[in-house]
Amino acid sequence: MKRILVVDDDTTLRMALTRYLEKRGYLVQDIGSAVEALAVFEQDPPDLVVSDVVMPEMDGFEFCRRLRATRLGQLVPFIFLSSRGEVEDRVQGHSMGADDYLIKPFEPRELLAKIEAQLERSRRIHTEIVRLMQKSGVSDHATAETPALPTMTLPLTPAEEKVFWEVIQGYTNKQIGDRLFVSPRTVQTHLSNILSKLQLENRSQLVRFAFEHGYKPPTEQSS
Repeated sequence: MKRILVVDDDTTLRMALTRYLEKRGYLVQDIGSAVEALAVFEQDPPDLVVSDVVMPEMDGFEFCRRLRATRLGQLVPFIFLSSRGEVEDRVQGHSMGADDYLIKPFEPRELLAKIEAQLERSRRIHTEIVRLMQKSGVSDHATAETPALPTMTLPLTPAEEKVFWEVIQGYTNKQIGDRLFVSPRTVQTHLSNILSKLQLENRSQLVRFAFEHGYKPPTEQSS
């Protein structure tokens, strides 16, 4: 049974969502605070997170950013539910690391469809990673003296390549901006170009792409 963490300070909405999702076979934990949700996530990570944006103490954007900054939270599917439907809000949500963004009021069936799509994508990614790890384990002995090299050259500019290495290590746009001394918006622009050039849809697929083609951060390559 897949576990979903619902984070929203609207008690009525949380209860309605919990009932709806539980009737469809999900195990739901609902939390009214992003601060509390972070602690809950660290103790027992769910399979997917659904979060409001406007909340007291810590808003959903900051919650997502902090989640993506943790090892356990890098690849968990994350969906925003928000009454803030402006383009800038949606762009900011995705730049923080969200996989999808649904505007309130919403049709529960649409949310369910997005949840199922994200869980299926997550399942495929994890299955592929396991397969690649098993394949790597089989070939490691035979090629122990000849380390595998990336199978293709990255078709990226120097700036995009720097962002590529940072993303596959799990850093958020803000963290990458701080490390490379550029704005998060610039990072997002480079990331969008990278995904377009490599014909990928999101960060998760980029991580899988890097693993599949043997790319490792420079520090790992030189160690």
